[in-house]
Amino acid sequence: MSTAVRARGTEMDALRVISDVLDEWRAGIDAHDPGRVAAAFTEDAVFQGLRPYGVGRRVVADYYDSQPAGMTVTYRILESRRLADNVVIGYLAATFSYPDRADVELTIGVVLTRTGDAWRMAQYQASAEPVF
Repeated sequence: MSTAVRARGTEMDALRVISDVLDEWRAGIDAHDPGRVAAAFTEDAVFQGLRPYGVGRRVVADYYDSQPAGMTVTYRILESRRLADNVVIGYLAATFSYPDRADVELTIGVVLTRTGDAWRMAQYQASAEPVF
């Protein structure tokens, strides 16, 4: 297999991994189910939303529990890379929508790790800086 074909396959695999995990994250947010959102993260995930960072699923669950009911999210993966067999990184643009206020546009960097057959976010870093 050529290097170019292998690289494309690796990028497609990284994209699929990120999409699978972030689709579950999105479903938990859209359902306002903080436990479901937190399950997309590792037990010791470093989480940086728009407040000071924290570590662990409890921090993630508390953060999303504090968000208003009716908040939803859409995302678009801008970049994805497989760094090792069990490590994938991604950079995405996300739009958080609310029923009673303007949307919030964020960029988010994620590091996903695989333990056994499960991929989860080990690091999540949100920024209000524009994509371009």
